[in-house]
Amino acid sequence: MDRSDLTLVLAIKQHGSLIATAEALQIAPSAVTKRLARLEAELGLLLFQRTTRRVAATLEGELLCERARVLVAGFEAIEQSLQDRKSEASGLIRLAATLGFGRIWLGPVLAEFQAMHPAIQIQLQLCEQLPDLAAEGFDGAVWLWAPGPQRSSEWTARKLAGNQRVLVAAPGYVRKHGLPATPEALAQHNCLIVRENGRQFDTWHLQAVRGARSKSTAPPDQRVRVQGLLSSNSGEVVRDWCLQGRGVMLRSLWDVQVHLTSGKLIRLLPQYAMLDADIQWLAPYRLQTPKRVRLLIDCLAEKFRHEPWRVTAKAMP
Repeated sequence: MDRSDLTLVLAIKQHGSLIATAEALQIAPSAVTKRLARLEAELGLLLFQRTTRRVAATLEGELLCERARVLVAGFEAIEQSLQDRKSEASGLIRLAATLGFGRIWLGPVLAEFQAMHPAIQIQLQLCEQLPDLAAEGFDGAVWLWAPGPQRSSEWTARKLAGNQRVLVAAPGYVRKHGLPATPEALAQHNCLIVRENGRQFDTWHLQAVRGARSKSTAPPDQRVRVQGLLSSNSGEVVRDWCLQGRGVMLRSLWDVQVHLTSGKLIRLLPQYAMLDADIQWLAPYRLQTPKRVRLLIDCLAEKFRHEPWRVTAKAMP
């Protein structure tokens, strides 16, 4: 049994017809019939039941196809790896990313990466919801989310940078309404709420940030139900309302750090944050990642690992 035999049985399983298999492999139908008969004779097993309308795998055929998929994928991975070693990285990379982070932080890095690798093309799609990456032909996504344990076998995930959602408000709002002393006090404030997929995110899960837990007697993990007069499905609109002094906002640090540095926003309850917004690389699982994609992932990890939104803030007056 060789690689061509494995390819043959996988094609028969996929197409369910010897004639369709012959068309797909661009060989004569008689050749498919003879090769399958020879293979079954060598193994002493019936791999496919044949009728006038359909060819269906037997139990032994199903087992062979299951093992064949792994072996053929391994052959392809070896070939891809060898091709990568001898050739310049080239080809198209299709990416998805969240709107704000993609525009502010990812876009400039992609332009710099492409300039270093002129044979690579990049298509970036900014979106509010994570698309079906495999079905829509994306190589990966840069997202503020990681797959749960139940989907970990279907996805490849790599943390690119840490990030927090922090509580902020404009100085004018604080002068008028005061600073909340505890997370529970947020229930008495006008909070700006983001709506996504028909849901209102009006329960904020706040956790003690590193180094703050030992300095406070308050519980390190609190869920606070908030309310307010303004809500939107656009995070940018909510941020604009916050800058105008209309309420308290929970927002990613990468998006508000420049406003904190300039004094247009003030961080509230700095010992707390929502720690669920790390920057992640997500991709459907594949046995071999193309060289161009590997280079991009490494570039993103290097650019973002120091959380440049923090560095930028420290460098500004």
